Amino acid sequence: MNTVYVLGGAQSDFERNWNKEGKNVIALLKEVMEDGLRHVKLTFSDIENLNKENRVACYVGNFIAENYIQQGHLGALLTEVHPAFYGVPSARYEAACASGSVALDAACTKIKSGDYDLTVVVGWELMKTVDGKTCGDILGRAAYYETEGRNVEFPFPKLFGKLAEETIQKYGIDEQRYMDDLAKIAVINYENGRRNPLAQTRKWFMCYEQASHRGTATNGLIGRKLGITDCSQVTDGAAVVFLASEKMVEELGLNKERVPVVKGYGHRNAPMLFHKKMADAAPSRYLLPWTRRAILDAYERAGLGAEDMDVFETHDCFTSSEYAAISAFGITEPGKEFEAVEDGRISFYGDRPVNPSGGLIGCGHPVGASGCRMFLDLYKQVSGNAGSYQVKRADGSIPQNGIMLNIGGTATTNFVFVVGRKLAGA
Repeated sequence: MNTVYVLGGAQSDFERNWNKEGKNVIALLKEVMEDGLRHVKLTFSDIENLNKENRVACYVGNFIAENYIQQGHLGALLTEVHPAFYGVPSARYEAACASGSVALDAACTKIKSGDYDLTVVVGWELMKTVDGKTCGDILGRAAYYETEGRNVEFPFPKLFGKLAEETIQKYGIDEQRYMDDLAKIAVINYENGRRNPLAQTRKWFMCYEQASHRGTATNGLIGRKLGITDCSQVTDGAAVVFLASEKMVEELGLNKERVPVVKGYGHRNAPMLFHKKMADAAPSRYLLPWTRRAILDAYERAGLGAEDMDVFETHDCFTSSEYAAISAFGITEPGKEFEAVEDGRISFYGDRPVNPSGGLIGCGHPVGASGCRMFLDLYKQVSGNAGSYQVKRADGSIPQNGIMLNIGGTATTNFVFVVGRKLAGA
């Protein structure tokens, strides 16, 4: 199989409200596509020329534009962005909050097989077109809607509140300690978001006192045990990533040893209903064994382990999901996640930094874009292009390898990618 090289890409400013600006999805896609092409030093003319030789294809990740903006047929929508996309193979991919990752997976496969030399992956969602309650109901369709979403106010905070309760019960953790650790996770993500010039919460203030005082006027309960600070953001935004074959990298005159590559991937699905997940997971040491399996698949395909990862991007749709991801990544043993939270291991300056971008809580969560955004942030970190939120290894060097976890629903769909730099001579 051919190597998949990551040329880079672009992310929109997740702070923006495109509806308030009077701009639609075409404006969003035009802006992010132009920014992405500029970053990888390509043009729309290059896309046209590659298409004449049948060497380029596009992949669109989006969850539910039909509800947010009454628009479907999203692969074809790219032809409204620029005439360069006339004739280019393009389609929409959907897997709830993992929609961006399933689009990436399809794009990687076409590079590996040699079908195309350049694949363009764009994930996006415009969510601020509706009020909060309606938004929560729309998102409920990422669960089994008839049973877990319909007529339930804010279904996902409640479902991930159940995940918090299951964690406490499975591992016999002191409830207050666990809730305090969730508050610390929230603070880390908000602090990281303040470093990120494209993060939705870069101007927000958050402290441990506020994050830990759930049920107050400034941090109301929204999902059983979870407060507002435990939740990811409602976000408008897009992220685009350009993947290339070795032939394309050579044509662009790039040093193959310095261009990051996709080293491994994992994709596993769990039972859709939350109570079935928990029943099926009962014999496992892991709260989410399918998530763990997807991560192990990625490690095995990469020939690497948790000890080789220098940076982690995870799907912190809620603090309870990030907590569960700590052991799934192999940072700690299951039931010992609190150790990595309390000793600073997952903080920006720790030896296992998680979500230096701010994650979904700090950076933002335009649902269909999050997989592409996390993947792009791995590229930034391992190529040394993360700017103000660049993490460093203990010796001061930039990360060699990074891993991301993107989930859809209540960890029903689990997608994992390992991105890193090739060693000289490898």
